[in-house]
Amino acid sequence: MNSYVTSAIDWVRSVNRSPAFVAAVRKVRRVLPGDPSFGDPLSMAGPGSALAVARVADRFLDDESGASREIGLGALQLWQAVLESTGRGRGERDVTIVFTDLVGFSTWSLLAGDADTLTLLRRVSRAVEPGIDVHGGHVVKRLGDGVMAVFHRPENALRAVRAARVALAEVDIDGYTPRMRVGIHTGSPRQIGSDWLGVDVTVAARVMETGGNGNLMISQSSLERMPPGTLEEIGLSARPYRRGFFAPKLNGVPEDLRILRLVESPQR
Repeated sequence: MNSYVTSAIDWVRSVNRSPAFVAAVRKVRRVLPGDPSFGDPLSMAGPGSALAVARVADRFLDDESGASREIGLGALQLWQAVLESTGRGRGERDVTIVFTDLVGFSTWSLLAGDADTLTLLRRVSRAVEPGIDVHGGHVVKRLGDGVMAVFHRPENALRAVRAARVALAEVDIDGYTPRMRVGIHTGSPRQIGSDWLGVDVTVAARVMETGGNGNLMISQSSLERMPPGTLEEIGLSARPYRRGFFAPKLNGVPEDLRILRLVESPQR
């Protein structure tokens, strides 16, 4: 290989690794159709044909941040968007989607500092995630102070959430015990790699957002798919959710979406 070719290869590599160029490609990905976070390492650990493509691309482009890697993942992002736009965006079966979030976490973490914040997140993970595994769920991705998980059955999701909330009540960082709001929704999102996309994912996230200061919220869709007596067996009862006067309207959800709040049954 002559010096000219070697110099050209070195130049291409330097451009590919240029932080400014990588940032520019990522900026383009953010405005492209589809999910610009596709390719996050946390979203590349499950089954699926798209995931297989992503893994091959990731091995080919190596693990370092590079423009060529972002371009390849951008192509997968567009592919996912095409599937959605051509009517193949919905999945072939129902799954139950769970979103969790810690109430007031950002405010607390600013005062607590990095060390306590990391300690809290580790303890929260140990409290929340085992119940998901035990009840047949799968953590799709970690979202800072929360998770997105999927289950084959809504009653399993509810039992996992119930176990997680009980375990979370035992977490204490210098007198601070976090509160978790939860949203549960059943629908037919499409699996792309180990991630899930579609309107039902948005609905599940919006259901969680109605949870205010640590409530357990569920859509009518999930409730209807549970075996009769499930709530009573778990010790919960359902109350209709009514949006507060000053609460923002939920965007990106069906007009007829019905949300309920699950509370401890009076007899318990």
